[in-house]
Amino acid sequence: MNYPAYFDYNATTPVDPLVLDAMLPYFGPHFGNAASRTHVFGAKAEEAVDEARQQLADLLEANPKEVVFTSGATESINLALKGVWEASQYRGPNRQPGHIITVSTEHKAVLDTCEHLSQLGAEITYLQPASDGLITANQLEAAIKSNTVLVSVMAANNETGVLQPIQEIGEIAYKYNVLFHTDATQAIGKMSLSFANSAIDLLSLSGHKFYGPKGVGALLVRNGVRLSAQQDGGRHERGRRSGTLNVPGIIGMGEAAQLAQRHMLTEAKRIVTLRDQLEAGILANLANVSVNGSKQHRLPNTTNICFAGVDGELLLLLLNELAVSNGSACTSASTDPSHVLSAMGLSDDLAYSSVRFSLGRFTTEAEVEAAIRHVIAVVGKLC
Repeated sequence: MNYPAYFDYNATTPVDPLVLDAMLPYFGPHFGNAASRTHVFGAKAEEAVDEARQQLADLLEANPKEVVFTSGATESINLALKGVWEASQYRGPNRQPGHIITVSTEHKAVLDTCEHLSQLGAEITYLQPASDGLITANQLEAAIKSNTVLVSVMAANNETGVLQPIQEIGEIAYKYNVLFHTDATQAIGKMSLSFANSAIDLLSLSGHKFYGPKGVGALLVRNGVRLSAQQDGGRHERGRRSGTLNVPGIIGMGEAAQLAQRHMLTEAKRIVTLRDQLEAGILANLANVSVNGSKQHRLPNTTNICFAGVDGELLLLLLNELAVSNGSACTSASTDPSHVLSAMGLSDDLAYSSVRFSLGRFTTEAEVEAAIRHVIAVVGKLC
């Protein structure tokens, strides 16, 4: 089978061969349960998990005791938002429920969790971004109330790559003694993040976004943060997340974190060059084409391009030589326009005719050149 060239790295990344090599022994001879510490099988698994915990902590400049392993970013986000809200048991003036501030362009894992909490009585404020996808610290500060318990703003948007000013946002949250959570799923492995030297209190991530396996992720929880567990049974992960640990997955994510720490800066330089080449090649040869979101504050691997006047569904169908998307992988079954682009002010027609191209570790210059030719040819036929 001839596969299309892969330009959907923000949806998922292939497992790096070195990551797979690190995982394989834990499907075979080292199959022990990390919680079974009384014999060599469990001890070997526990030792490997501890090493992976340290590898992830090293990448993010965190204390390994702050790492809570989960099944992925969605679980991490649920644990962070529900856990903080439940643990706050906030009863302020007039017995107000806890207030959470987030952004309308967040991933559905955040938005749907907020909707769930609102049905339980939580007060939710959704900040609206400017046309470039960015919010400001002033917006956040104006939204904080006496009963605000949590701010949740993603580090990097999965559809546009836009980078929010999380350092400034964290400082505002800290100023008002409000906890700050960031969904850093798209940022990990693509840009430097320091948990120790930031005002971030909780950070969510998923292994499969930076060349690790699917089904494993983590929530970083700063020491002292009160969090109500969402899974009971065994009090694993320092009582924050019960359940038998996915040892092979954790080993793979740890190896992926180590590879990211080693190659992230040089890899980002190579990828941003390819991204800019792809973007420039398309924009220079087609009319009524523009980039969605800030071009200054974005991930090095992502471009979201709007092909005005083109039928978006037909465009994706005809771009059969490329694996691309027009929104989040988690909402690909929806017929609605991208909620991210809609929140940025795009009409339904423009949102439907927008395509996300996301590059990665194994993208080649030859693939980029072929993609430019293919996009120009397809869009030329549709105009």
